[in-house]
Amino acid sequence: MVEIELDGKKVDIVEGSMIMHAADKAGTYIPHFCYHKKLSIAANCRMCLVDVEKAPKPMPACATPVTQGMIVRTKSDKAIKAQQSVMEFLLINHPLDCPICDQGGECQLQDLAVGYGGSSSRYEEEKRVVFHKDVGPLISMEEMSRCIHCTRCVRFGQEVAGVMELGMSHRGEHSEIETFLGDSVDSELSGNMIDICPVGALTSKPFRYSARTWELSRRKSVSPHDSTGANLIVQVKNNRVMRVVPLENEDVNECWIADRDRFSYEALNGPERLTQPMLKQGGQWQQVDWQTALEYVANGLKQIKADHGAKSIGTLASPHSTLEELQLAKLLTHGLGSGNIDYRLRNAEFSAAEGIRWLGTSVASLSQLQRVLVVGSNLRKDHPLFAQRIRQSVRKGGALSAITSAELLADADAWAMPIANAVTLPADQWVDALVELAGAIAESTGAQAPVALSGAASDAAKALAASLLGGERKAILLGNAAAHHARAGSLLALANWIGAQTGASVGYLTEAANTVGAQLVGALPRDGALNAAQMLAGGLKAVLLLNTEPVFDSAAGEAAVAGLAHAQMVVTLSPFKANLEFSDVLLPIAPFTETPGTFVNAEGRLQSFHAVVKPQGEARPAWKVLRVLANLLGLPGFAFESTADVLAEIDSPTQVAAGKLSNATAAEIDMGVAAESAPVVASIYQLDSIVRRAPSLQLTADARQAAALQEVSA
Repeated sequence: MVEIELDGKKVDIVEGSMIMHAADKAGTYIPHFCYHKKLSIAANCRMCLVDVEKAPKPMPACATPVTQGMIVRTKSDKAIKAQQSVMEFLLINHPLDCPICDQGGECQLQDLAVGYGGSSSRYEEEKRVVFHKDVGPLISMEEMSRCIHCTRCVRFGQEVAGVMELGMSHRGEHSEIETFLGDSVDSELSGNMIDICPVGALTSKPFRYSARTWELSRRKSVSPHDSTGANLIVQVKNNRVMRVVPLENEDVNECWIADRDRFSYEALNGPERLTQPMLKQGGQWQQVDWQTALEYVANGLKQIKADHGAKSIGTLASPHSTLEELQLAKLLTHGLGSGNIDYRLRNAEFSAAEGIRWLGTSVASLSQLQRVLVVGSNLRKDHPLFAQRIRQSVRKGGALSAITSAELLADADAWAMPIANAVTLPADQWVDALVELAGAIAESTGAQAPVALSGAASDAAKALAASLLGGERKAILLGNAAAHHARAGSLLALANWIGAQTGASVGYLTEAANTVGAQLVGALPRDGALNAAQMLAGGLKAVLLLNTEPVFDSAAGEAAVAGLAHAQMVVTLSPFKANLEFSDVLLPIAPFTETPGTFVNAEGRLQSFHAVVKPQGEARPAWKVLRVLANLLGLPGFAFESTADVLAEIDSPTQVAAGKLSNATAAEIDMGVAAESAPVVASIYQLDSIVRRAPSLQLTADARQAAALQEVSA
């Protein structure tokens, strides 16, 4: 540790730290633009100049290392004059368009100009003009004349997103931030550039000119998409979601969110919202009131139970539903006398539950791993925030290895980070690849391999084994494609053996916002009941679809239409006009912004949130709809007054008990060679019903590429 004096106060700070770090620790604010705690130091704005004793001129606080006994003054005349001079230079070319700038009200330059800027400028020359650039549907670069060349966006692309999509060209007053080849900015984390831009050069294209920042109410929420559980600030005006930005949580999402977390809100105000209960009568959809719709459903369920038995009724629930919604869906299904409930719509194997499958480690620890093996995942697109954490570990010297298919890892740059060992094989050969890896590890350690190899291990398997046997902090992560695999149990059994031999944790990246939560409440078939595949194949007479669209969300795909056509009644609970071709009833439920609830992320962290706006039209929170439906059916045990009451019944602390979280398996390794279909993995902007309906996300390169692939396969 080094002790310095900062504005008369003694501060102890780690040797090698910069003055800015010491100021942060001491709670002293030093004005700055280019410095950001998550990015490398550039020292090119010079706004953080401070007075260091014995230094002949002011020094940049962000790039000046501390030394023992250093005396720093951040408020001396020398420091203040230096900062004022820098501000004068920054404002020479800055356009005077604060009244129409989207950044107005939350602009660092605007804020600091009040304290350090003059009331007039000594420069009368014409201001420079920088031509606007079109970089895609998410980020607006219409006013690049505002850019102060802090290069935060450039460094973010290089260091966090892993792709240098923006760079600075030319020199001096001709400097510009651009994409060089006229490309669009296509990173799945690109929206974070908007947040870290200290001026209004990069702004949100969907939000542009929609509202002033001081008109917006700010409310906390949690992302309903992937299993990170990213913390959000939802900004609201006139009961309408206007913008979504990150809420900093170092243990979960740090200060970043993925683009689908940021821009999917557009769907919540879109034309496909379902705002009134609807019944299909004579092949035509008719709007009805809630009483009529719920009585129709209740009477239909009673009749079908009487005619065909309780086992002809089932529920398919989305793992993007809240903990409370899944709990009540389970209780309702069980209350009717049926065990047919399942959230695993994309799975091909349905083994009995042996524990709650989870990440196997904490989310924060992904940034510190020294060895990582990812099996069956398009890591960067399936889990953007997990990928950026692993990218941090690779930047620190960690080694990433992958066993996956060519579709999920198209080339060495597909994950935007160096991959030390990549084995790309068709999905039906992943078990063989892990068997070979286990054999190579057994050969190195002298352990008994779980499956005998017919020959010597390949060089690729030996390289993988050597990587996993090195380092200290290690993890084997099974992706969405591994979870949906026809031999998912074998993949897990082999991963567990390899983890035990190498000292690596073993876990699932987990697909959806509440995959862990769905397991926690037991939204799974019981007592030999039908699984999701059997229900979608036509095994039911009455089907409740909770927040899911089987054509898009299940392994059955288009075949789900024919399977569900066998049912006498299909009830869809959705925020959107969904499943029109085979549903008989549509019940409008509230999306995550309009209902309180709880999600459980991949590490087992429970995060509850409140509604941030009132439900649109006649939409109601799904937990209330399920409770009233149960009351109409005369089922006992549904006297819940709030989501807190439902959560109390689940008996859930803030973190799922470690004993419940388990990736252990008794499954035997299946070396069968039966033909297998490729596991179903949703593309990044097809993951759930909200992102599918977000217009700007559907205009991105990722969405267009996925649509083109669907057309080819069709």
